[in-house]
Amino acid sequence: MIRLARLTTICAFALLPSIFAQAPKGQSVPPDNTKTNQRDRNSGAVTADQQKSNGSDADITRQIRRSITTDKNLSTYAKNVKVITKGGNVTLRGPVRSEEERKEIGNKATEVAGATHVKNELQVAAKPAK
Repeated sequence: MIRLARLTTICAFALLPSIFAQAPKGQSVPPDNTKTNQRDRNSGAVTADQQKSNGSDADITRQIRRSITTDKNLSTYAKNVKVITKGGNVTLRGPVRSEEERKEIGNKATEVAGATHVKNELQVAAKPAK
């Protein structure tokens, strides 16, 4: 019984530094999406909640999304862009890391939906400084 108590005490003291090591150091600035949210409030802006769940629109979105997510050359930003299909027309929105990624995602959408049915609203966002 005494062994168990000693072992428990030793484990508790061994874990104590790791608990305090996870505490945040310094003050960080919370993310601010105010400008993006204001842009999306525009009555003419296409947002993901407007996409209907009909078969053809969902299939177009699925094909484009699969093409984007399986491309190992695209950044995480690029793989998380919004693909919104409404009435066969595709709108691409969100940040990417380069103009090349912007064009590549636009090309992937064009292959699936056709050149006249893709509106590329992707924005190039600079990498944050380290």
